[in-house]
Order: sequence, then structure tokens, then C-alpha cells
Amino acid sequence: MRALLASFTYDPIVHIPIGPLRISPHGIGIAVGFLLGARLMLPEAQRKGIGEDAVYAILVRAAVGSLIGARLAYVVNHAGDYLDDPLSALKVWEGGISLLGGIFGAIAFALPLARRFRFDAWKGLDAAAPGLALGIIVGRIGDLVVGDHLGKPTGFFLGYRCPPEGVDTASPCLGEVVHQTALYDLVLTCGLLALLLVLRRRPRYDGFLMIVFGAWYGTGRLIEDFLREDVRRFGLTASQWTALATVIVCTVWLVLVRRTPRWGRWGETGAGPEEASEPPAPTMAAPTQNVEDP
Repeated sequence: MRALLASFTYDPIVHIPIGPLRISPHGIGIAVGFLLGARLMLPEAQRKGIGEDAVYAILVRAAVGSLIGARLAYVVNHAGDYLDDPLSALKVWEGGISLLGGIFGAIAFALPLARRFRFDAWKGLDAAAPGLALGIIVGRIGDLVVGDHLGKPTGFFLGYRCPPEGVDTASPCLGEVVHQTALYDLVLTCGLLALLLVLRRRPRYDGFLMIVFGAWYGTGRLIEDFLREDVRRFGLTASQWTALATVIVCTVWLVLVRRTPRWGRWGETGAGPEEASEPPAPTMAAPTQNVEDP
């Protein structure tokens, strides 16, 4: 009874009918989050010497990569669901994406273009880190609206009380009161955004903000996924294995290495023959020196 009194509830809005179309608030949240995150990134990228045209071109690539990566990671993790109808893996509109897969997909698609424009990848990633956190926050609001990522039964005071029968939720509500993991992720990422905005006020070595992002967000996902209902392999979900690897690498780098990775410094003078053969983008400003973290 205490759990029911302490929990909160609402009727999710899984789809908004507009004529023959059914629009998902989740999709709206993802789109708006991407746009707001890009807007937060732009002035910081310009301050780091990355031209506006280069940023827009990279954001387009990142958007495509995030869609492909998010869907591919989900399908790989739930491969058994597509054995009878493999073509259904292409039906993105039916739902099923991975946030971590989307992040890695966006970075993988954007990096070749960064190399072509000959600017330091780590400067771009640092500029993008707060915007990425903001995008996740807005996207999680969309998750809350549709009732997605509902987890295991709980007595936690922030638990979500399942709506009555006949009220749809984007993910199954398996109990009277369950963990609302999208809410937890939103709160943790708000803290991450605040931290990144404070840290970027001081000069740091290039890559520092993105590595902090990886360590913080990866730790949060590692914890949150214990509260989710999902496919597990060797005791962990696919997102947890990805998050664990990310946390280990980022934490070791922050504690022991504490300098810009050698790879990806395409804006430095003395680039290799392949990089030097690329014509410099007219919108690029002169690169700045790396500043070591004290």
C-alpha cells in the first residue's frame, strides 16, 4: 500500500493521430533533442576553430549514422525476434532502437568527414558532448510521454504505477508499480549536462569532456539496466556490456593517461601524406594548441 501511495502514474500517449498518420511523441523527442543538441554544439565548435559549414555537414552525417547504429544494435541484440521474418528488421517505424548504438553510429559516420575537413576529432567531440547530453534529456522526455523503458516491479517512491487495462504503454508494464528507468536516465543526464557546462569553462586537453561523458553516462546505464526487463547474456544486457567497456576505458584515461589521444589529431601541422593531400575546408579557422589538464 505504501508503494502505491508513493508512486506516480499517468496515461501515456503512445501515438498522436494526425489524419491518416500516427505520430510518436518518442520520435518527436528524438528529433527535437537532436536539433537542440546541435544548437548547443555550434557556438562551442566555432570557438574551437571548426567552421559552421563543417559542423552542419558533420551533423547530417551523424544523424544518418545514429539512425543506422541505433537500429543495428537493437536488431543484433534481439536477433532471435527476426529469424522468422528477417526483413522486419528494416521496419524501424515499428520501434526498437538502442541509444548507445545510436551514439556510436553517429560518431562512426561523422569521423571520416572530420578527417576530410582536417580538424581535430577530439575538439569536435568535446564541442558535441554537452549537446549530446541535452539531446538525451529531451529524448527521455519523449520516452516518458509514451511510457517506454518500464522496468522491474519496485517499491521505490519514484516508481510508476501501471495504468488500467486498455491503456497502452510503449513497453510492457509488468507489475503494479515498476521502475521508470527513462526518468532515472533523465535525472542522471541532467547532472551530467551541468557538470560538462562547468568543466568546459576551463582549458582542458582535447577529448576531456567526451571522455567524462563516456565515464558518467556509461556508469549510469550500467546501473540502470539492472532495473530493466531485457535480453541478458552472461548476466548483463548488451547495453551494459557496451557501457562497462566504455567506463573502463574512459576511467583509465581520466585517471592514468590524462592527455589527448594521438589518433584523430587531423588539424595538427605535419599531418601524414593522406591527410595533407586533402584540401583544407575554407570555413576552418586555425587550430589551437592542446592544453594539458593540470
